[in-house]
Amino acid sequence: MTNASPASSRLIATVDALRTALAESTDVLSFTLGGTIDEETAAAAEADGVPREYLDFCRVLDGASCGPSVQLFGLEEAEEHQFFCEPVVDSPLPLSPEKLYCVGMIQEAPVYLDRAGGGVLGTPEAGADWVDAERFDQLAPSVEAYFLERLVAFDEYKRLALVDDELVEYDDWLKLLRRAGLAD
Repeated sequence: MTNASPASSRLIATVDALRTALAESTDVLSFTLGGTIDEETAAAAEADGVPREYLDFCRVLDGASCGPSVQLFGLEEAEEHQFFCEPVVDSPLPLSPEKLYCVGMIQEAPVYLDRAGGGVLGTPEAGADWVDAERFDQLAPSVEAYFLERLVAFDEYKRLALVDDELVEYDDWLKLLRRAGLAD
């Protein structure tokens, strides 16, 4: 991230392109992209322990519902999903609300922001059996990178969302990426 702004110009340009494409796409669900949070909301959330990096992202994009199996939560929804950070009996995963902040879901598995390192962690391959995973995989070095390199990258999103080639034309998020000029 740049010193001038907590969000990169690439993130801002990408979100602007997605919002423009969404406004022109009456066949794509309008709740696909969240709005933004204001400074007052961000300050209150930070005082409640929400990681600053996540709040910086929400100032640009307060969540994205990429499809039924991939979501990047907006602030309000994230706050409702923090129970995923609580330790689970017999799970080998190092779950802890002091160390993790749940920011989304992939295939019924939570996606976390590592409070210490800022990386995005998850067990997307495990799906609904995520609590039995042996370890977290690093999905990206930051929330911004996760969004730009995983969710906005056509082929990577297609892989995460388990969209097969026959269904590509029906996936709203992939339609939006193409219309925003973000797909090959």
